[in-house]
Amino acid sequence: MSIQEITTNLMQGGQLSAEEALRLANDPDKEALYEAAHQVTCHFMGNRFDTCSIINAKSGNCSEDCKWCAQSGHYATKVQLYPLLPATECVRHAVYNRKQGIGRFALVTSGKRVSDKEMRQITDTVRTIKQQTDIKCCASMGLLTREQLQQLFDSGVENYHCNIETAPSYFGQLCTTHTIAQKMETIRMAREIGFRICCGGIVGMGETMAQRIEMACFLRENEVHSIPINLLHPIVGTPLQETPALSEEEWLTTIALFRLINPTAYLRFSGGREQISEASQRKSLYVGINAAIIGDLLTTIGSKAEEDKRLFTEMGYSLTEQTDWVG
Repeated sequence: MSIQEITTNLMQGGQLSAEEALRLANDPDKEALYEAAHQVTCHFMGNRFDTCSIINAKSGNCSEDCKWCAQSGHYATKVQLYPLLPATECVRHAVYNRKQGIGRFALVTSGKRVSDKEMRQITDTVRTIKQQTDIKCCASMGLLTREQLQQLFDSGVENYHCNIETAPSYFGQLCTTHTIAQKMETIRMAREIGFRICCGGIVGMGETMAQRIEMACFLRENEVHSIPINLLHPIVGTPLQETPALSEEEWLTTIALFRLINPTAYLRFSGGREQISEASQRKSLYVGINAAIIGDLLTTIGSKAEEDKRLFTEMGYSLTEQTDWVG
């Protein structure tokens, strides 16, 4: 099929196969691919744009050996180490971010999962946040038990984030201390409890374009509607510290294919995008990015909220629409 036939088929409810996606990735006419992804974004998602912010509520000393991560205790990185932040600090950030017009606030913790004692502190913090602001709360806390997930949900957290990080066929080369199957079990339990799910990954970790397509198709098969797409920021001290950067064309092609494979998802600018030129950030927003983490990002430097909001609105997006997704 031609790119226009593929676009028409998607708008009529069809799906893009992995084989078709790889063919498009290899087609030299990138502008046609980008335009098709833009049309699909507009058709299914309109001009809605979802914003969220995060706080690194517990940092470093992680037991897991993820090769990309500054938080891992297996590698000598310069990440700041600290235990769970007090409620006052988290609440202050949540209230500040809401005043900036940001719709969601995520508590992110290092480690395979938080302890039951830490969970009690976290749920108290969430309840205090909900008392002081109407920002929607999210959490990213690893492979929680069903009981912990239920406690988190009952405290007022609406979205649970658990990235698959990369294609299932490649994950084992990047992490040996847990599996994608364990992540998907966490996601399954979170969904059953009632959470909306946010699940994506990192590109530029040495995977092939075919593996990026595999990841996008896996997320579609699992009906994920909020997909953070990080660009690897190589961290000194980690095994991926010397990984070559993706070209901006390869990044844009990845965004376009994620959009064609996942037409109704929020594709979320996440960590590492400061490595992309402003022109390519704008092109990414044109092609298919329609959500973003804004403010300060975890262990890498992010972008400032006001600058981001101006950029998104200049690209035609509305930051005031209802953006909750289902599932």
